[in-house]
Amino acid sequence: MLRNHAHWIRALAIVLVGACAAGTASPVSTTPQAELYLSQFGYLSPKYRNPTSGNLLDQDTWEKAIMEFQSFAGLNVTGELDGETMQLMSLPRCGVKDKVGFGSDTRSKRYALQGSRWKVKDLTYRISKYPRRLERTAVDKEIAKAFGVWSEYTDLRFTPKKTGAVHIDIRFEENEHGDGDPFDGPGGTLAHAYFPVYGGDAHFDDAEQWTIDKPRGTNLFQVAAHEFGHSLGLSHSDVRSALMAPFYRGYDPVFRLDSDDIQGIQTLYGTKTRNPGGGAGATPTRTPRPKTPTEMDSELCTSPKIDAIFNTADGSTYAFKGDKYYKLTENAVAEGYPKKISDGWPGLPGNIDAAFTYKNGKTYFFQGTKYWRYQGRTIDGDYPKEISEGFTGVPDHLDAAMVWGGNGKIYFYKGSKFWRFDPLKRPPVKSTYPKPISNWEGVPNSVDAALQYTNGYTYFFKDDKYYRFNDRTFTVDQSDPPFPRPTAHWWYGCKNTPSTFNTLGNVRLQKSDEHPYDIGDLAQDAADTDDQPDPDGYSGNGASTITGTSVSITTALAGFLLGAYLVSRC
Repeated sequence: MLRNHAHWIRALAIVLVGACAAGTASPVSTTPQAELYLSQFGYLSPKYRNPTSGNLLDQDTWEKAIMEFQSFAGLNVTGELDGETMQLMSLPRCGVKDKVGFGSDTRSKRYALQGSRWKVKDLTYRISKYPRRLERTAVDKEIAKAFGVWSEYTDLRFTPKKTGAVHIDIRFEENEHGDGDPFDGPGGTLAHAYFPVYGGDAHFDDAEQWTIDKPRGTNLFQVAAHEFGHSLGLSHSDVRSALMAPFYRGYDPVFRLDSDDIQGIQTLYGTKTRNPGGGAGATPTRTPRPKTPTEMDSELCTSPKIDAIFNTADGSTYAFKGDKYYKLTENAVAEGYPKKISDGWPGLPGNIDAAFTYKNGKTYFFQGTKYWRYQGRTIDGDYPKEISEGFTGVPDHLDAAMVWGGNGKIYFYKGSKFWRFDPLKRPPVKSTYPKPISNWEGVPNSVDAALQYTNGYTYFFKDDKYYRFNDRTFTVDQSDPPFPRPTAHWWYGCKNTPSTFNTLGNVRLQKSDEHPYDIGDLAQDAADTDDQPDPDGYSGNGASTITGTSVSITTALAGFLLGAYLVSRC
């Protein structure tokens, strides 16, 4: 549910990403205002929202709250209420709390789930009160289009109803409208929505200048699409390009859902199997077998060893080799590649050692003793810098790096050892590191690259092989065909290349009718992935409820021992 926060809004025109707040008001410029902001959005206890309550805030709690906000928002994590932090707090944004449901440190994706979902996929809605300044037929079309954003990638189907009970009620209201969250007039809070467990309804401030297909005013379609994400069970994402990001980004004439949003909604409701327009009994669609590249394959087919592999903030996957880079699809190298690294990321040299994209949406590249930071394809400041300066405790001349989905921390690999880097801690690398790579059971020393792929699985690459790591059992996955597998066949789509290795390490060709396309198939598994075990401290799945027979002592003890085992290894 959105809250009423007029003091967050700057005297500045900002365009919308599909969040929830815009307008003019006093910026956050004092400690009490920042304290209210942090408590309102879940970084501090609600008891600090009333400055006259007499609750005293200790320095450690205050600094931790600021650091968590800075990390979520992609700022430099300092723990200080500096100008940059207050400026971002002053931006228009959605009123739903950032810290709702599963937080970024305990989930394997950047998106967040509130914790509730609809138990059916055929949902109904009604616009029970229309805006005063738009035609009803135009509003009907925009609302249907906003729901369509989510049904495009799932089997969810939304049907409007004029009478009777509905799942989601939509109203355009002004000021106090009966739910305890009054709107504040033009600017400020634009809308608020309820999660499924609270009914899923969505309310829009009718004092706003709602517009359709125009850069001016407040774009109804994008705000509605964001709000309906909450109605379906999604919380805010810390990916800036995501529709479910909290900050107001602007009218987009060529809007498309971010891969982060897609992963989130499919985790709740599964992937799409219905034909377009098909009902519950429609025949499931069958994904056509992907085309393999022609024999004009890149050198990755004859020399699959790579320098680095990483995902960008928009969900794209790139592999670096020498002075070239390749964009990877779910099963091959994209057409038109390779390209020069210096053309794709101006100012970045070739022969990169490691790369990763952090939760702030920025990509970090490492080579030798130096590192570079990019926002998209643009260098983000005065770089390169020394690794020892920006990543204290991390060695030079790295082999690989990644942000691991098991806990959201950054892991660096070199030779037979690995380091865990947590920017929220001081020091960021604990004295217990480095630890042996053998803790990651089945992963070899001196890996070439590592990646948390968009399907939620962890992959390690070495020479012409790759390993899929099971984050639950903390070992290389057991599968048929077994791991490691040939990278050229499964990742690059190379023609006439082996698909498996035999037990002696030699390669063998697989029958042409047994080509499961590991990466493509695993993309379907993301919706079935449970929370990853937390190697910093096993706590079990507190969100789950066990019914029927009780859990045996043996099972409980086994879970405890597994947790202790993971803690010691990571």
